[in-house]
Amino acid sequence: MKTTTRQHLRANLLMLVAAMIWGSAFVAQRLSLDTIGPFLFTGLRFLLGACVVLVLLACLRPWSAAAKPLIEERLHTPAPTPRPLPARLPLVRFTLLRDGTWLGLLLAVAISLQQIGLQYTKVANAGFISSLYVVIVPLMGVVLRHQTALGTWLGAALAAAGMYFLSVDEHFSMLYGDGYQLAGALVISAQVVLVGRFARRHDPLVLALVQFVACGVVCSAIALAYEPVRAADIVRAAPTILYGGALSVGVAYTIQVVAQKHAAPAHAAVIFSMEGVFAALAGWLVLGETLTARAVFGCVLMLIGLIVCQVMPIWHARRQSASVG
Repeated sequence: MKTTTRQHLRANLLMLVAAMIWGSAFVAQRLSLDTIGPFLFTGLRFLLGACVVLVLLACLRPWSAAAKPLIEERLHTPAPTPRPLPARLPLVRFTLLRDGTWLGLLLAVAISLQQIGLQYTKVANAGFISSLYVVIVPLMGVVLRHQTALGTWLGAALAAAGMYFLSVDEHFSMLYGDGYQLAGALVISAQVVLVGRFARRHDPLVLALVQFVACGVVCSAIALAYEPVRAADIVRAAPTILYGGALSVGVAYTIQVVAQKHAAPAHAAVIFSMEGVFAALAGWLVLGETLTARAVFGCVLMLIGLIVCQVMPIWHARRQSASVG
């Protein structure tokens, strides 16, 4: 029991660290725009994140489970003729490349919209609106004819009301960049739905590696075609690239994968919903951005909506299973 409690506590702390990294990474994304273009930053960021995941794979899984018996046999019994490795040893297969590439293309569109939108809105707005995928993903279940719980609709209503107070001022005008953030949230929601389907077929870390490479290559190609690419600019933007790539993409994603093995879904939903809060705090501390009372009220409504959307259906399912049992 104590071991389980410690595992849950450690998982919650790890997820909180991941949420902090993701939230504060919006500041790095904003600062990068002073030096390099949005597509170049996104491309370099995800290629660097892919390198981090590749290193982790090399360290944690130097040999696949299929190769271990063969390796042990060779260590103890010298064989005159090398035996071929099992056919399932290679991690890269056509279906993996295909699925990872599709995810990478969606990721490239979503993150590029987010990065472009940061030029015209505040970090807090970007953080909270981007987190709307937590609400949009369950609502997509309506289109897919999945049963949608009452808590999901309530959370969506609260989040929509919160976004109105956050983005629309007293004069009914909306920040231009918030539209980009909302479009990015819609695309990333589709990507999350596909991740849930593809992750059952492939190793999650390897799938992440493929999609990060695809995203990085596509965005880098667009940058080479349409943005100025100078070595001096990349060097000046190196700190933001390192933070946004190595930490936000590589380390934080790995933390999420590791932590969610021992985390309760309700706890994970609440903690990851804090990404917008950390983005607002980082924007205030680093960039000096402030929010009006109206915008703060919108942030609070959105945060409550995000939490309700994830937690209420879980609690309802537990109550139903308890009553049946």
